[in-house]
Amino acid sequence: MRHETIEKSLNLMMVLIVLAISVGGLVEIIPLMFSADATEPAENIEPYSPLRLAGRDVYVREGCYNCHSQMIRPFRSETERYGPFTTAGETVYDRPFQFGSKRTGPDLARVGGRYSDDWHRLHLVEPRALVPESNMPGYPWLTERLVDPDFVTAKLRALQLIGDPYTDEQIAGAAAAVEGRTEMDALVAYLQELGTNRSERR
Repeated sequence: MRHETIEKSLNLMMVLIVLAISVGGLVEIIPLMFSADATEPAENIEPYSPLRLAGRDVYVREGCYNCHSQMIRPFRSETERYGPFTTAGETVYDRPFQFGSKRTGPDLARVGGRYSDDWHRLHLVEPRALVPESNMPGYPWLTERLVDPDFVTAKLRALQLIGDPYTDEQIAGAAAAVEGRTEMDALVAYLQELGTNRSERR
């Protein structure tokens, strides 16, 4: 029987498994590549400012996505707690996206503007000072580390090359925009933008 032949041949089985996964993946991915909803920014969504882009890098480097998702699913239980569900057009400038699947802490997709800058700073340095039951670690070193202006400038230039609509003037001014700012400043700026009108820059 044919299935016996497949089951007894390890190499043939591996080839067919890879083929099945590849076809399934392409069926899922290709339609999204040609969908404007997934490739075009939603209204008022713009690329990150230099300071917020640096803050996003800190967020990724420190592994915040391991405990915080940034994707509100279209279920009543989620939208009542966190706000409107996430759309693909909101995340076109996120590389990599921060959807996540684990929520040890709350979803952060709409956290921007909910708390003051001072609240975020204290929470990031000593989380239990504000949320006694929190198991989040503190990040006090972020108040001492400065953002690297040259790295931010190079990153904006690279993002421009792959299609993000940064202007040459924005890239030229990136170093000045982050000069003397700490990684804490950058991370707070990033968090304060999440879920807000991204065209309103700091």
